[in-house]
Amino acid sequence: MTAIRRAQVAGRFYPSDPEELKLLIKQLADKERAKVNFSLSEKTILGAILPHAGHIYSGSETVHFFEVLKSSKQVFDTWIIIHPLHNGSETDYAAEDSEYWTTPLGSVRIDKDFISQMGIPVSKVAHVHEHSSEVILPFIQSYCENDFSFVSIGMARQNPVLARELSGAIVQAARSANKKICLIASSDFSHYVRPEEGKMLDQKVLECILRKDVSGIYDEVVDHQLSVCGYGPIMVLCAVLNTLHPEALPVVLSRGHSGEVHPSDSVVDYISLLFYKNP
Repeated sequence: MTAIRRAQVAGRFYPSDPEELKLLIKQLADKERAKVNFSLSEKTILGAILPHAGHIYSGSETVHFFEVLKSSKQVFDTWIIIHPLHNGSETDYAAEDSEYWTTPLGSVRIDKDFISQMGIPVSKVAHVHEHSSEVILPFIQSYCENDFSFVSIGMARQNPVLARELSGAIVQAARSANKKICLIASSDFSHYVRPEEGKMLDQKVLECILRKDVSGIYDEVVDHQLSVCGYGPIMVLCAVLNTLHPEALPVVLSRGHSGEVHPSDSVVDYISLLFYKNP
């Protein structure tokens, strides 16, 4: 029997009807397109940090990356999304190893060879209700027309030791696989703070991200008790690129918060970043 991980948050985080989902992504792109930095499409894309809230809240930030990708005409064989496990896990981190994931836009094949080459734990239970990888997948499906595969890696515990350990496994598999991969760190930023406070707090960790400073990211989160939920995946992304592409450069694509959709004094912040190298 084929193991299929079915969409868990369709109808809540994004529309369950495929036509409604396509329309929403198109509307988000149409709204943001004039603000997209298309000059970045001339760069070699390596990865990104993308948010994982409901599409109506954080999709405006997410589409900036995918509009640049579409304009660049670059194609990836395997997409790797590293994300937090909000409900924990029996292991520090784990990949989901079903054969396919489904969303309203169809099925995506899991790259089981890449998972095997990493040699990390696998867990279906840890991923079954987790949204932070699933919500990004419909964007990939909407923008990528090639026959790509996908790997979802969830982190239950986040610190520099585990980030470097996991990054080592990803580097090992990337060097073994004859594939072009794109790395995505899934993370929202400050949670349930005033908009002006969130921007100030986010800036502390953002400066470390722009330096790809793995330990610095962790220290800022811990020292200032920041509520960046995917700082572990961000550390992994930076650690992988520091090894495979030390010349990689990060750039902020878009910043926003939930209060821009539903006005509030208690908002969640979203920042999308692109990691690239010059051709």
